[in-house]
Amino acid sequence: MSELESYKNKRHLLKLKEEFVHRVWSGQKSFEIRDNDRDFQVGDTIVFCNPVGFNDEDVSPIWEQLNIYKITYILQGWGLEEGYVVFSIEDTKVKP
Repeated sequence: MSELESYKNKRHLLKLKEEFVHRVWSGQKSFEIRDNDRDFQVGDTIVFCNPVGFNDEDVSPIWEQLNIYKITYILQGWGLEEGYVVFSIEDTKVKP
């Protein structure tokens, strides 16, 4: 990716239920189904956060295992409700 292309990409802070954290971290869950209210694009990055809150006191140690994830593919249409997308994610191995 060129330097110019990297400026186009957004970083999204998304809530993730704790029940899915281990599955994302282990690579078992490599996709998300989301309302496309943020105009997700291939190349954008995702930082998952605890839906309980942003307080350090609210975050269990499991959240520290998650890295930054990159969107590698986006599917829309194909039976999905209008305005929703499924996107695949890849672990960048970089900590937020």
